[in-house]
Amino acid sequence: RGLRRVGRRAAEDAAARGVLRRWASAGAEAGESGASGRSWYSEKRQAVVLLSGGADSATVLALATRKLGMQCHTLAFDYGQRHRCELQAAADVAKHFGVRDHRVAAIDLSVFGGSALTDGTIVVPKDRETHALAREIPNTYVPARNTIFLSYALAFAETIGSMDIFIGANQIDYSGYPDCRQQYFDAFAKLAALATRSGIQGDSPKIHTPILRMTKQEIIQTGMVYGVDFAMTHSCYDPDPDTARPCEHCDSCLIRHKAFTALGFPRDPALDRFVAAAATT
Repeated sequence: RGLRRVGRRAAEDAAARGVLRRWASAGAEAGESGASGRSWYSEKRQAVVLLSGGADSATVLALATRKLGMQCHTLAFDYGQRHRCELQAAADVAKHFGVRDHRVAAIDLSVFGGSALTDGTIVVPKDRETHALAREIPNTYVPARNTIFLSYALAFAETIGSMDIFIGANQIDYSGYPDCRQQYFDAFAKLAALATRSGIQGDSPKIHTPILRMTKQEIIQTGMVYGVDFAMTHSCYDPDPDTARPCEHCDSCLIRHKAFTALGFPRDPALDRFVAAAATT
């Protein structure tokens, strides 16, 4: 059994390295938006990474720090979401990767509502069919959230002299989200070029979306290669308010469960500590 476990991990690592080779050989065409022609693979420089505490943003931080060797400043948001579990997870992930600076910006999107994540009267959808996840925009979509977050990241980046912003957007899981498309990030990069001093001076900021077209399995495999501890990540939309245990039924939990079990895990690692605690009681 132990040999099978070792063999499975080796196979997972090999698959993840294959994902990275495909990404690199493509010249990051699917993951970079910006007008500057400079190579960002060979330069060690500062970067701002939007960090939610979930699996996707943790993997992006791992790529920025351990693949690209960048000095990363992470930015999380306390935006009036229905729980704060992800903020602790973001802080834990930032510490795990030894980022240069981790900040939390406080804004209140609950004043607008319009999403199950910012309005407690809207029920988070549970146990949706797989085909519905890709076809429909769920009520967990937060209006203009990526535009707001990227605007903050842009301001942060300019104050520290960084021209690289990383975001863990993914259009495979939620292909209907309007702000998770390559066209959107290309358009935001043009905005950044027009709206910043550095852009006017000819050194336009880049928006990096390295996992935009990866499947969840590929994201997890890539994260494993670069040291992500997925047990410390949190992606659930509706966790237990007292224990922070993931609900296991929202879209995010279902997508994680499917990917982890397909890779041979007995369950989502985010559940491990809860299962272990239950076993001792």
